[in-house]
Amino acid sequence: MATVAVTGHVRISAGSLAPIRQAVDSVLARYPADALVGLSCLAEGADALFAAAVLAAGGRLEVVLPSADYRARMVAPHYAGEFDLLCGAASAVKVMPYRQASTAAYAAANRVLLARAQLLVAVWDGLPGGRGGTADTVAAARTAGLPVEIVWPPGASRPEPPGRRTPGRRAPEAARPRRFSPPAGRARP
Repeated sequence: MATVAVTGHVRISAGSLAPIRQAVDSVLARYPADALVGLSCLAEGADALFAAAVLAAGGRLEVVLPSADYRARMVAPHYAGEFDLLCGAASAVKVMPYRQASTAAYAAANRVLLARAQLLVAVWDGLPGGRGGTADTVAAARTAGLPVEIVWPPGASRPEPPGRRTPGRRAPEAARPRRFSPPAGRARP
C-alpha cells in the first residue's frame, strides 16, 4: 500500500488549477491504482483537487474531518456539492473528536494524516502562512522524517485575499485612510 496525504492552499488562482492537477497526477502515477490510498481533510482547494486526482487514478480516498461541525460550519456553499461528492466517494471518513472546527481540530487532523502517510504532497507556494497552515504541516512532516513532495508549478499563483493589496498598487480612493482634520480653531489631539 502507498499512503499519500495532502496539505495545501485553499485559495488557488483559477489559471493554476490545471498545471497543479497535472503535477499531482504525475506524483500519484508513481503508484499502482490498487495500492494507492489518498488521505485528505477535504478542505476546498488543494485538498479537494488531490482527492479528485486520487479517485481519478483509481486509488482509494480516506477522509479525516477535523470536527463534527466541519461541513456545516466550514464548507462554503459554492463548494458544498463537490465536498459531498468527494466525501461520498471516500472509502472511509474519520471525524476527529472535536465538536467545533478550530486550530486544535485542524492540527489533530493533520497529525493523523502525517502519522499514516508514507509521503506528503504539499500544494504550496513555499511561503509562511498562518498558524497550523501548510507551512507548519510541511515543517512537522520534515521533522518527523516523512518525505514531502512540493507541488507548485512555475507560474502557479494564489489570488489576493480580500482586503489585501499587491505591494506597489494604490488602494482605491474610497479605501485610502483619511487624515484627521480637527475642526477650525481646535488643535490636534
